[in-house]
Amino acid sequence: MADLAIRHDWTRAEVAALFALPFNELLHRAHSVHREYHDPNAVQVSTLLSIKTGGCPEDCAYCPQAARYDTGVQAQKLMSVEAVLERAQAAKDAGASRFCMGAAWRGPKDRDVVKVAEIVRAVKGLGLETCATLGMLSGAQADTLKAAGLDYYNHNLDTAPEFYGEVIHTRQYQDRLDTLEHVRHAGMKTCCGGIVGMGESRDQRAGLLQTLANLPEHPQSVPINQLVQVEGTPLAGTAALDPFEFVRTIAVARLLMPASMVRLSAGRQQMDDAVQALCFFAGANSIFYGEKLLTTGNPDVEHDRALFRRLDLHPLQVVEEAGTVHADILETDHPGMDQASCGQGCGCSVAA
Repeated sequence: MADLAIRHDWTRAEVAALFALPFNELLHRAHSVHREYHDPNAVQVSTLLSIKTGGCPEDCAYCPQAARYDTGVQAQKLMSVEAVLERAQAAKDAGASRFCMGAAWRGPKDRDVVKVAEIVRAVKGLGLETCATLGMLSGAQADTLKAAGLDYYNHNLDTAPEFYGEVIHTRQYQDRLDTLEHVRHAGMKTCCGGIVGMGESRDQRAGLLQTLANLPEHPQSVPINQLVQVEGTPLAGTAALDPFEFVRTIAVARLLMPASMVRLSAGRQQMDDAVQALCFFAGANSIFYGEKLLTTGNPDVEHDRALFRRLDLHPLQVVEEAGTVHADILETDHPGMDQASCGQGCGCSVAA
C-alpha cells in the first residue's frame, strides 16, 4: 500500500490533494495508516514543567510569554536544581518515565546551558528520560546537552515558510531548521510541529505539514497546536478555525508521518469531546495531561480520564521505541498523580 511508505519528498500539490479529499475518505485513509503503525486505542499522555517562564524577547504573535505583550504572564528566573528535582520526583512517583523542561528564551546563553545541563544530569539520576525546549541552540550547545544526558528536544516550525513572516519577525525560518539540524547531529530525538488557526490558508497549513514531512528525519513527536487566543497578543481576535479543518490537519499529518506520535497540544480545552474523538480516530495518539499547558488552560485530569473511559482508550505503555518526548503519565491510582503536571506554562509546545 503506497500510503504506508515513509517519504521525505512530498510535494505541496500532493499534500493539498489530501486536504481536499472528502472528509470521510480522508479519515478512512488516515485511520487505516494509523492502525498499521500504532495501537488505535492507545494514547500517550504527557506532562510539562516550566523551568523558566515569561520574559521572552521574541515577538511571536501568538505567545503570552513574549515580554513585549501585556498578557499578565510574569517573568521568572530559572528554577534551581533542587526545585526541579522535587517536581521530577513527583512526576516519577505518579508514573512518569520521561520529564520535559521548558524555558522561555529566544536561545540560551552558554552559561544557561551549563545550568540546564546540571538539571538534566540530576533528573537523569532519578532514572527518568529527559527532554527540553530552550529556544534556538548552537551545535556546541546541543552537544553539551546531549553529553549531560538529554534525550529529546522540542523546537517547532510553527507554520509554513511563506506565512512565517506574518507571525514572527525576530528570527528566521532557517534559524528553526538550523536548530533542528544541530539537535539531530548531536544524536537527540526531535519534537517538532506547529500552530494552526493563526489566519493562514489551507494551502499554508499544507505547507507546514509538507515541511515537517520532508525533514531529513520525521520528528518522533509532532504537536499540532490550535491557536489559543490570549488578550494582549496580536493574534487575539483572529477568526477561529473550523473544528473539522483541525481534524483534517490531524489526518493529513498522520498520512505524511505514519510512524510519528501526533499530539493534540494547545487548544484542546476549546475542543468538545466529539472533536477530540474524531482527532483520535484520524491519528492523534498523544495529549498533554494536566490542568495547565504553557500559560493557557488544559482540560482537567478527571475529564480526560472520563473521556478515555467513554472512548475505550488507554494510556500508552512506555517503551523505548515509542519515540515520545515528554513525561508519559500512566493512569494509575498513585496518590498525588494530579500534581504531576506542571501547573504553569513552559513555552515548549508553542513558543519554542
